[in-house]
Amino acid sequence: MGIAIVLSLAVFGIASAAPGAHGPNGEHLDAPSSGGTTGLARLPDGSVQVPMLAQRRMAIRTALASESEAHATVELPGRIVMDPNAGGRVQPAHGGRIIPGPAGLPVAGQAVQRGEVLAYVQHHAEPYALASQQSQLAELRSNRELAAKRVQRLQSLEGTVPRKEIEAARAEFESLSAREKSIGASLASREALAAPVAGVIARADAVAGQIVEVRDVLFEVIDPGRVLVEATTADPALAARVGDAFLQGIPGVKLKLLGAARSLRDGVLPLSFRAQAEKAGTPMPVAVGQPVTVVASLNERIKGFVLPAQAVVRNSSNEPIVWIKSGAERYIPQPVQYRALDAATVIVTQGLGADNRVVVQGAPLIAQIR
Repeated sequence: MGIAIVLSLAVFGIASAAPGAHGPNGEHLDAPSSGGTTGLARLPDGSVQVPMLAQRRMAIRTALASESEAHATVELPGRIVMDPNAGGRVQPAHGGRIIPGPAGLPVAGQAVQRGEVLAYVQHHAEPYALASQQSQLAELRSNRELAAKRVQRLQSLEGTVPRKEIEAARAEFESLSAREKSIGASLASREALAAPVAGVIARADAVAGQIVEVRDVLFEVIDPGRVLVEATTADPALAARVGDAFLQGIPGVKLKLLGAARSLRDGVLPLSFRAQAEKAGTPMPVAVGQPVTVVASLNERIKGFVLPAQAVVRNSSNEPIVWIKSGAERYIPQPVQYRALDAATVIVTQGLGADNRVVVQGAPLIAQIR
């Protein structure tokens, strides 16, 4: 009996003295919590206690971090722009008043076909110019009537007058008729605004009765499946090192580098990427003019811990952190430095040690515990 008691105490002592989880710098992480808290709580040392039942309810998942290599990446500011070969603007060549087209005025998001009339612009001349046109039209009408009577008179005398006089009179009548028709049409002329390409209306700024000026942009038509991303950089040599590229926070879209400009614009060089949906036939969740962040992979390789992007969250000081599981119900925040690899993956370059069990799902929920 005494021997059994001695063995039990020895085992208990060994279990109590056994080393627990250690952080990236070898620090002891699973020290007993102070205060005896049993529910969801933020502990005085900044760690968080999450009971097992709450972990299941919050769908928290962890994974062992292991160091690996990945391509280095760079983040570039950019925006979505129209593909000049798959989009266009509709602008009037002359000012006037907007008149709805055969199917009414289109609205943003409406599908249109190439050449489809979207609206008309009814031109209005200045009062003095209009009066001059009307007087010229009246004069031409009078001369045309006189020419018509002269043709009739000469045709009735055919055989007694030279044929060339009849032909000259007929030519003068036809010329006056054409001039009268042309000037008459100009008094009530209107310009048809047609869709330059097939696609959808991305922008519609026309209202019935609106007075527009020359070169006002009334409609923008784009193909939503063909857009470009224009990123900017101050490094002229970056284009030669860029491989694959993605949009940060926008999954399902991949980018292909088309080229880099060779002339600075506002102190930076534009890089043009073609945006494509990873799954053919699916619409891309972007809009023309939308600001985006381009994550471009480089030919260089860096070492670190590859994690899902949702594993990195921000603390109250706006520092990037990951949550390390140090015990069955205890998680500690660990500040890290990281770089994005693509829209859903990051690589932590500093702050993690080998075999840390990192929260890869549910980290934002843990960060909200107070």
